[in-house]
Amino acid sequence: MRRLIMLSTASAGSGHPGGSLSLAEIMSYLYFFQAKLHPTDPHWPERDRIILSKGHAAPVLYAALACRGYISEEETLTLRKLGSRLQGHPDMRKLPGVEMSTGSLGQGLSIANGLALGLRLQGLTNKVYVVLGDGELQEGQVWEAAMTAAHYRLSNLTAIVDYNGLQIDGHTSAVKRVEPLADKWQSFGWQTVTVDGHSFTDLYRGFHAERDNCPLVVIARTIKGKGVDYMEGVADWHGKAPTMEQAEQYIRTSGGATDVG
Repeated sequence: MRRLIMLSTASAGSGHPGGSLSLAEIMSYLYFFQAKLHPTDPHWPERDRIILSKGHAAPVLYAALACRGYISEEETLTLRKLGSRLQGHPDMRKLPGVEMSTGSLGQGLSIANGLALGLRLQGLTNKVYVVLGDGELQEGQVWEAAMTAAHYRLSNLTAIVDYNGLQIDGHTSAVKRVEPLADKWQSFGWQTVTVDGHSFTDLYRGFHAERDNCPLVVIARTIKGKGVDYMEGVADWHGKAPTMEQAEQYIRTSGGATDVG
C-alpha cells in the first residue's frame, strides 16, 4: 500500500501522503482480515461497511481497494487527474467499494451511526467501521455523534482513531489538544482500547476487545508518514506530494518494484 501511496501522490503532484502512510496497517487489517467484503460484488448485501471519514487520506483507501481487487493498481496512478474516478476525496458515485463520499471532516461518524442503526433495524448483523483522524476530533459534530451512538447502543459500530498527533497546522496538542482521549470516549459511553496502529497483533487485540452492548473505539497510536524516513513525524508532509524521484527512491530502498500492474 505504501508503494501505491507514494507512486499515486507523486504522479498527481498533490495529495495527502502523511496521513495515508500512517493508516497503511489499519486499512490493511480492515480490508484483509476484519471486514466481510466481496470485491467482485461491491454491493453484496452481507458486506460490512467501511467509511474513511478523514477523506483527504484517499490515497490509502485507493491503495486498499487496489490491493483487495476492487480496482487495478494502474488506476491508482490516475489520482486527482481530469476524468479519473479517483478524486482527491472519495466519491461513492464513481468508485465501487466506497460506501460514502467524505472529505468534510467530522461527518463520518454521523453517517456510520445511520448505517449501523439502519442495519440493526433491518435485523442484519453487518458491521460498520469508521476511520477518523485525531485532528478531526476537534470537530464538535464528532462528539454529538459519539453521544448518539452510545444512546442507541450501537454495538455493531467500531470507530478507529488514527492517532498520529499531527495535523496540517502542526501538533494537535498545540492546535487544540484532544487528550485525555480514552477518558473522553468513555465518558460518552463507548468501550475504548488503545493499540499500536502499526502492529497487526495489537490491531487484532483492539478489534476483538470485549464490549458491553455499546460502540467500540480503537485508539490507534500511529506515526504520520510511517515507513518513509524523511516523512515520519513531519507535519509538512500532511498535504505535500513527493516527487517521482523521491517515490521511486523509497520503493527501491524498500525492495519493491516501481512499476505497477
